[in-house]
Amino acid sequence: MIPGQTASHVETDCEATYPWFAVRVRSNFERTAELHLRDRGFEQFAPSYKSERKWSDRKKEVDQLLFPGYVFCRLNPNDRLPVLSVPGVVGLVGFGKVPAPIPDPEIERIRRMVQSGLLVGPWPFLEVGQTVLIERGPLAGMEGILVEEKGNWRLVVTINLLKRSVFAQVDRNWVRPVGSQPKAKRVL
Repeated sequence: MIPGQTASHVETDCEATYPWFAVRVRSNFERTAELHLRDRGFEQFAPSYKSERKWSDRKKEVDQLLFPGYVFCRLNPNDRLPVLSVPGVVGLVGFGKVPAPIPDPEIERIRRMVQSGLLVGPWPFLEVGQTVLIERGPLAGMEGILVEEKGNWRLVVTINLLKRSVFAQVDRNWVRPVGSQPKAKRVL
């Protein structure tokens, strides 16, 4: 260890090699867990979206979590105690006593959607539907499931382990079905 460097800083240097895991937290402890994980040197991610709330006398835009009850964290699955001892943490999502990693591309797609500036929000989990590729716009190159709701087209991406999905509103002209050839450009 370099003099003046704490153990948590050393941990962060190799942190990127560890997979992502879904950390289950008590109700309304997502932000607390996120802060403690960050303070302990873990890469963490608790994506949120803007939602309008109406009261009898006013409207207010509030930050809502896309995955309530969960915080995503990169960690060494063989050294879980520093994460499990965070206030509000219930455990790691997995099968039996074995935590299940979340593929990096799933987390990266959610991160990219949240940062795109498009309307983003939670969506019911989907297993079937047409997979599309976004060809233009801020999500160009991303794959997901295309759905239509009330005349609006939305790209839906999923965290399979949690059986949860997220949508981003997209222009119908930005997408093409996966497996089809790109649209031919007209030359005048």
